[in-house]
Amino acid sequence: MEHIAQAVDPFVFRLSIFVLAVFVGYFVVWSVTPALHTPLMSVTNAISSVIVVGALLAVGVGMISSGSGWARGFGFIALIFACVNIFGGFLVTQRMLAMYKKKVK
Repeated sequence: MEHIAQAVDPFVFRLSIFVLAVFVGYFVVWSVTPALHTPLMSVTNAISSVIVVGALLAVGVGMISSGSGWARGFGFIALIFACVNIFGGFLVTQRMLAMYKKKVK
């Protein structure tokens, strides 16, 4: 029974989870009504802030003797993308909330 569990390559297993996550994320995001878009953006910003913490840890791996250059590189790229996502999300959220304000005459 033990050899059956090791029959699947870990890379293929992780790749299949990633592909499934892409499909689920696509269908979840596109089925959201416009009224729920602003709360969804807030949750997305919170998730991105967790990614920033993980990316900072990956970038700081170089401070430890067992760190690799790949981890630092991918951590830096994740840090840049997550920061762009957070700031863009706040700009979009601010613009959407401004649409609900009463116009001054």
